[in-house]
Amino acid sequence: MTTNKLEKSLSQLGFPLLEVEAGHIDVNKTLAEVVRSDNARYWEAFPVLLVNADKTGNLNVKQVETCLKSEADRRKWRKLVVMSLALYRVMRKRFNFADQLDKKLSPEEKKLFWELRDRMGHAESFKLENKEFNVSRLTTLFDNYMQEEALKAQKTQVKHDEFSLEYALSQFFSPKQKELFKKKLNGEPLNKTEREYFSRTVKKKVVALANPELSRLAQKLLE
Repeated sequence: MTTNKLEKSLSQLGFPLLEVEAGHIDVNKTLAEVVRSDNARYWEAFPVLLVNADKTGNLNVKQVETCLKSEADRRKWRKLVVMSLALYRVMRKRFNFADQLDKKLSPEEKKLFWELRDRMGHAESFKLENKEFNVSRLTTLFDNYMQEEALKAQKTQVKHDEFSLEYALSQFFSPKQKELFKKKLNGEPLNKTEREYFSRTVKKKVVALANPELSRLAQKLLE
């Protein structure tokens, strides 16, 4: 895989500062390429890449290891996984896939996990496969990712709420009535005809909707 192709794949796994057109990628092959790259910048983002690989539903540890032909590369993979698990623990983030990986750590990997966790917990830099890792950079990268994910979830919820509101309004109001409802709600001025129509028709429906007893009965019917 060329550097350009690898970076396109990594962009879809949340690699910072890379934005390309979305498309299908082999997440297991991509993770293996990251391991083989020996690129410190990619390795710093490995915890984020691992989380996003799992989100695709296609993460398969055995397939990643199959892509890694040498024992040296498989050793790097396992150490990067351990580093990621240690970071998740320090950042107090739980992931089902991480819990499963944690259960499969060898005694030697468990020892490395606790060493890395302690160093990260004290913001001490550490070396992995002769590469220096800055804990502040690791935590900042991961924290930025989590904040972006939270923002995406919030935007998705807002869109869902807006759609639900639009649907609900459409059940009670005609398009024109819905338009006047929103204008009044937003404090926009209504002309004389609109004010009369709002008072004569829309307001009556609004009053009915605001009636707490009607709301209670509606909820009861839905139980």
